[in-house]
Amino acid sequence: MIRALGADLVEIARVRRLLERHGERALRRLFAEEELAYALKRQDPAPSLAARLAAKEAFQKCWPEPLSWRSVWVGMEGKRPVLRFSQGLQARLEAEGLRAHLTLSHERAHALAVVVLEDIR
Repeated sequence: MIRALGADLVEIARVRRLLERHGERALRRLFAEEELAYALKRQDPAPSLAARLAAKEAFQKCWPEPLSWRSVWVGMEGKRPVLRFSQGLQARLEAEGLRAHLTLSHERAHALAVVVLEDIR
């Protein structure tokens, strides 16, 4: 059963401006190492980073309490993006019988993420 649905759209140019203004500091504050390793391999990392910011925001819309930027991040299982969580948040999801599903997309100007929080009990 679906418990919650969250979606977020991020303007890729906004991420480019963030990187120009704050560079490494912004990257370390907002993204997990796994996200950076994936995105920084790309010729243009901004679309991948924008999609990851959208994923964090989309999950936050499903979760009843505020989270830090690094409590949730996007990992890859093959070519499929998946949400990963801090140890405490993962324990809460498991205790409540919840599983998160993620899809990402981007085009020239925007990146989109949709998260479905499923009750698996």
